[in-house]
Amino acid sequence: MAANSKSYKQQRMTSSFLLNLVLVFICALFVIPIIGIFITSFRNSEKIFNSGWWTFFPHKEWVEVGTYQIDKDVDLNAEIGYTTEDGTDLSGDYAYWKNGVTTKNGQKVQYYGAKRTRTLKIYEQQWKGFETGLTLENYQNVLTGKKITYKGEDGSTLTRNGADLSKSFINSFAVTIPATIIPILIAAFAAYGFAWLNFKGRKVMFTLVVALLVVPLQIAIVPVLQDFTKLNLNGTFLGIWLAHTGFGLPLAIYLLFNYISEIPRDILESAFIDGATNYTIFTQLILPLSVPAIASFAIFQFLWVWNDYLVALVVLGGGNNEVVTQTLANMVGTKGQDWHLLTAGAFISMIVPMAVFFSLQKYFVRGMMAGSVKG
Repeated sequence: MAANSKSYKQQRMTSSFLLNLVLVFICALFVIPIIGIFITSFRNSEKIFNSGWWTFFPHKEWVEVGTYQIDKDVDLNAEIGYTTEDGTDLSGDYAYWKNGVTTKNGQKVQYYGAKRTRTLKIYEQQWKGFETGLTLENYQNVLTGKKITYKGEDGSTLTRNGADLSKSFINSFAVTIPATIIPILIAAFAAYGFAWLNFKGRKVMFTLVVALLVVPLQIAIVPVLQDFTKLNLNGTFLGIWLAHTGFGLPLAIYLLFNYISEIPRDILESAFIDGATNYTIFTQLILPLSVPAIASFAIFQFLWVWNDYLVALVVLGGGNNEVVTQTLANMVGTKGQDWHLLTAGAFISMIVPMAVFFSLQKYFVRGMMAGSVKG
């Protein structure tokens, strides 16, 4: 028996270790890219194009230690010769040197720029500490839209206006907050009706609501857009509120129904005996008791609406009503080389949904478990 007990404990320890290892691996898959975005958002464009974000940490890298100027008499279309410090003769065409050649003494020789530079650069691997020169200028450029100065490929200084995310943030809040609150209110009333009120066609209607969960958004958006065009709701906040409310209601009703239907019937019967109306029961009992389920759906709805791009693009379009996701997408299109600005904007856009999730996470599991256990 003692041997079996010891074997059982070892199995549990092994299973626990493997489970924790898998969880750490999954967490790393999510955390490492976030760390990369965070570090990149503080680097300037030159460092981003010349090295990866991981070079922020101590590492070995190639450092220029010298140059070799090719004589003007040498034909660049033929073999180009070079003698290393240890006396080794190397020769090759332009493509050979352009790819870089590692010598026996650990140095790397590489052709610099185009053929007309006639320059070979010599590099050595050296240890470097934590990267310095991090700046908040990327965030200032993204949030204020002030003028950005940078060097072009020809070495000239160019100036243009940055993207102003501050207005897009206001638009995103103007879209997301009502588009989260409205479906919660409607779904709470509907879920209470489906759970505790008897009326003709209740089961059929609830089945239709559940069936709407499988309708793809991409299919429904076209007829919705046609109706909005007839009602002149395109390009308005009211239109996108209605769109997100319609797309979010099936899940909201189903989630709240599972929770509300599990509330003990004795509580409602006592309230009815005391003369309470359905409205009083709903506002004084159902809503306070349903906070976990409401918070769970609020997380889903807020994250979905905040990160939505398709519905915002179709209903709102662009211009003054542009939300954060549209501005970031436009930055990719018009400023595709400004990764330092894109990462700053992306990290800023992540802060709000992360804050909402962590502030409501204590209700999340309770709400998601609603209706999963009977008895």
